Amino acid sequence: MSAATPSKPARPPEPWHQRLIRSLLYGRNVDRAAKARARVGLAILAFSAVYALIGGRLVMFAIGADVHSARRGGAQDVVATARPDIVDRNGEILATDVKAPSLFGEPRRIIDKDEAIELLTATVPDLDEAEVRERLSARKGFVWLKREITPKQQQEIHKLGIPGIGFLRENKRVYPTGNEVAHLIGLVNIDNQGIAGMEKWLDNNGLADLHRAGFATDRLQKPIELSVDLRVEHALRDELLKAKEKFHAKAASGIISNVKTGEIVAMVSLPDFDPNNPKEAHDPDRINRLTTGVYEMGSTFKAFTLAMALDSGKINLNSMWDARGNLHYGKFTIHDSHMLGRFINTKEVFTFSSNIGAARIALGQGVEAHKAFLAKMGQLTRLRTELPESAAPLVPRRWGELNTVTVAFGQGLSVAPLQAVMGINALVNGGYLIPPTFLKRSEEEAAAMAKRVIKPETSDKMRYLMRLNAEIGTAKKADVPGYYIGGKTGTSEKVINGRYAKKRVLNSFTAIMPSDDPKYQILVMLDEPQPLKETYGFITSGFNAVPTGGNVIARIGPLLGIEPRFNLPPSDRLILAASRTTQ
Repeated sequence: MSAATPSKPARPPEPWHQRLIRSLLYGRNVDRAAKARARVGLAILAFSAVYALIGGRLVMFAIGADVHSARRGGAQDVVATARPDIVDRNGEILATDVKAPSLFGEPRRIIDKDEAIELLTATVPDLDEAEVRERLSARKGFVWLKREITPKQQQEIHKLGIPGIGFLRENKRVYPTGNEVAHLIGLVNIDNQGIAGMEKWLDNNGLADLHRAGFATDRLQKPIELSVDLRVEHALRDELLKAKEKFHAKAASGIISNVKTGEIVAMVSLPDFDPNNPKEAHDPDRINRLTTGVYEMGSTFKAFTLAMALDSGKINLNSMWDARGNLHYGKFTIHDSHMLGRFINTKEVFTFSSNIGAARIALGQGVEAHKAFLAKMGQLTRLRTELPESAAPLVPRRWGELNTVTVAFGQGLSVAPLQAVMGINALVNGGYLIPPTFLKRSEEEAAAMAKRVIKPETSDKMRYLMRLNAEIGTAKKADVPGYYIGGKTGTSEKVINGRYAKKRVLNSFTAIMPSDDPKYQILVMLDEPQPLKETYGFITSGFNAVPTGGNVIARIGPLLGIEPRFNLPPSDRLILAASRTTQ
């Protein structure tokens, strides 16, 4: 009996999931050759994927820094530098943003710093070689090399292909009108942050917070509408430039204000600067004299003195005042430029601009009443507006009778000219003190914040006096036919080394138009005008500031929509008679 052949052990059954995969990959009845070819193809595919991944990573490493820079640049554009346009009351652009490239470096990625510095300084000559070397030697991932380069410089640097050198697109502030509204608009620094004027006001009123929060994008910002009218601004500036040159004045300035709303329609202070060239703004001679400077306003302050007395009811337009001789007060002597040598009435105090008469009127009211009235008119405290630049008035520390005597005719108290404009507005607009503004404001909005400071009938009398001064007084040379203007002149001797200098004066002229229903006030100031042959050697306001004001009025009247009216009756019939009728 032969031995039995041992049987092979049984192969374990194939798991179901392997059968499923094999069936999906190769089919049911596949031979070995087909299976081998499939495996080789799978291996080739796997190796190709690995090499593709490695190649992709190499490319990413090569351009990765630029991608991050681009992202950083985008964030910079949106968050840190976007500013809204600033426009005038008619929508004309006064300030806007444009995109400008800036040059940066990444010191850790620069292979040959000496070569990079040599190429960059050759392409951008105003780069400081020592400063660039210092920055590229820093152990930082990012440094600025040059802010706001030209597109041509960007193109040339890009062609150099220097590793670690790149560009960011930043918002650059530009001012299409140049010097026209420089002191009003202000300017920004290299980071597009407001540092003066309305630009600084923007940052102080939420724009900086929006930047930090990431919400100050171009799409979310509406233009800021100002009260200024660019056409009127140009006309005022042009006439002031002519006057400054003609009278060889050290400086010239002017304001045009809406007496019913407090809006500043134009404001010019010469010499000014171009905000596109920030270096000019640092010249101390180019300050805004209308808000930052404080001055003795001279005889224009007599308007406050007479308004105070008339409003008290203690005097009237026909009250008489002794002007037969100089007024002696202690060791001081008060005199008039043109001595009349007789008693004069209140109207003549204004039209002849009598220092003696104004001093006697103020003394009759008393020191405390005088101080209280000027405080009520906003002349003794700092005036706050949207402009950050403002100066506090210089008020006597111990205000006695002598101070009341001199302040009555505009000496001994220095205020910002815009402050005086606000007060004069209240004297002629019916008696309402309205804070000035550089933003558009309606009459309804102005009425909501207005404060009554004098009686309506007192305002009527002040308008009458100012018109009378243009008819027969010191403002005759500004009486442009058709506009029925009124005005008051002021010639203030400047204090030099503690003494009043007779040959160095600050002249002012304030005008209203039309006097029977004022809509606008015009202030013109000339600093140290010189005598001319045509002024007969005089340097007082009536010979320079007044005719300059007349030239301004003739140009801006049509721009402001004031229709000329001719053959109107004199002020006593048109203004005073109408006032008595309404009362």
